[in-house]
Amino acid sequence: MIEKVSLNPGTMLCPVPAVMVTCGKGEEKNIITIGWTGIINTKPPMTYISVRKSRYSHEIINREREFVINMTTEALAFATDYCGVKSGRDVDKFKEMKLTPAESEIVSCPMIAESPVNLECKVVEVREYPTHDMFIAEIVKIHVNKDLFDDDGSIALQRAGLLAYVHGHYFGIKKHPLGKFGYSVMKKKTKKRISRQQHIKRVEANRKNRKNRDRRK
Repeated sequence: MIEKVSLNPGTMLCPVPAVMVTCGKGEEKNIITIGWTGIINTKPPMTYISVRKSRYSHEIINREREFVINMTTEALAFATDYCGVKSGRDVDKFKEMKLTPAESEIVSCPMIAESPVNLECKVVEVREYPTHDMFIAEIVKIHVNKDLFDDDGSIALQRAGLLAYVHGHYFGIKKHPLGKFGYSVMKKKTKKRISRQQHIKRVEANRKNRKNRDRRK
């Protein structure tokens, strides 16, 4: 039997996404790193972020009722940490981290151009709690880097080098999945077909990479 150690109640749910949330406009634009976020509904697509009441971004989002969730990568780990430690009251995080503000389509706050995926969000409800407020929002537009699309139109997020946060540390997400949704009950012939398709994709991707390298020589 596996021995367990009992602990007091706490926020030990890991891993969680480490995202950079942008808010505000003009000179007020800011970035805050958030670990407490997720999906809460499919149609319409709904998300949330929980923000400590004392944070500079809290007052901006509470007033403007909009924000952008910018997914982070291993390459953005340093900036992700910096934007979670420093306050927008004191520094321009875009400038300090050399991040590029990009115009959103629907909300007035900017996206982070270096982020591989950006979710424009409109707040529909605020749930107040003792330390944090939960901003519940509808995802009104999504932007994905063009190079993450395969030829069949599917999105290969595993190529983005996404980042996760585990009990005080940042970790890159494995590039190769252990399985896909439903694989535990998948028929053997279906597994073989999917495995064959994935192999063809890998071969094609390697061929393209070799061509690109040859062009650069």
